[in-house]
Parts: sequence; structure tokens; C-alpha cells
Amino acid sequence: MTASDRMPDRTATGGHMLVEHRVVFSLGSNLGDRLDNLQEAVDALFDAPGLEFVACSPVYETAPYAPPEETIPEQGDYLNIVVVADTRLPPENLLERVLNIENSLRRVREVRWGPRTLDIDIVVFGDISSNDPDLTLPHPRAHERAFVLVPWADIEPDVLLPGHGRVGDLAEAKQAEGGPSAVRRRNDLTLQQPA
Repeated sequence: MTASDRMPDRTATGGHMLVEHRVVFSLGSNLGDRLDNLQEAVDALFDAPGLEFVACSPVYETAPYAPPEETIPEQGDYLNIVVVADTRLPPENLLERVLNIENSLRRVREVRWGPRTLDIDIVVFGDISSNDPDLTLPHPRAHERAFVLVPWADIEPDVLLPGHGRVGDLAEAKQAEGGPSAVRRRNDLTLQQPA
């Protein structure tokens, strides 16, 4: 049995049942020391209690992305990773942690699709679906993004992205498209796993 085949672990605490969820994060940086920004973000995700590290993808590099109808400001390429963890925290708590980490690394939201020191997206949170504009789950554009799918497929190729299919198949199809959305694996760059 693989980690992704596990059933949710239910633990009684204070009269409540807490359900363990698999959470997938997509991280990217294209300003400053990109690799250092990703390392700081991974460390910060797991510095506080509530997240159990499962896996981190290799580092990939990709051109800036925006939907075809959008214009991308001039900017450098991104380094991207996917991090998988287990948690019993509610999604809102993780969103708050993610926003705090982005702020600590001076994330600026002045230009849509603009450059950034750090971007962290919660891609999936177990089987939870949400249309909340602050945290839509699963991430509504994950299936379009090679920089999410390809690193994720390195970790969990057989997992299903709800409504879209097997992550490995989606990643393969995106890479086959090539063009500006293609990602390049950077075997010369590595991140340390959180302690």
C-alpha cells in the first residue's frame, strides 16, 4: 500500500473527530534568490505544528504563465516545486499559514500575473470541494498548469485530480503540448526536506 492509498486517519480529540487529509501545495518563485525563496517557504510550512511532510518534488523551471486571454508582464522564469503533506488542520488555517509565509517573503500583489518572490497555491485538500473565492478547492486551474502537474506526477502519478483525471496522464499531455507552458527539470538544484 502506498501513502496515497491510505484511508483517512480519524482521531478523537476533545469530543471531535479530526480527519487527516492529504494536501498538495504548488510553490513558485521568479524574483530574488528563487531557490532560497522556495527553501524558506518549505521550511516555514513545516515550522509550525499541524502538517506532516510526505514528499517534495524535484525543482522545475518554467516560463511565466497566464491564461491565453491575459497579458503577462515582462519577467524572468520561475522555479517550481510541489509539496505533499498530511494534515488535520482545517483548510482556512492552512490558507492563513500560506498567506503569512508569502508576506514574510515580501510577496507583492500589485500586478495580476506579475513577478513574485513567492507564490503558494493549495491545489487539493483531501476530497474537499469549495467554491469560496478565497480558497477554491480543488484549485480551478491546476489541470491547465504543467508547472503543477509535472512535479506532482513525480510524487503521486496515480492520484486523481478531481474532475480531470489521473495526474500522471494530465502531466504527460501538458508536456506533450510543449511551447511556453513546458517545464524543465533542474537536476542541478535541490531542496532540503524539512526536519
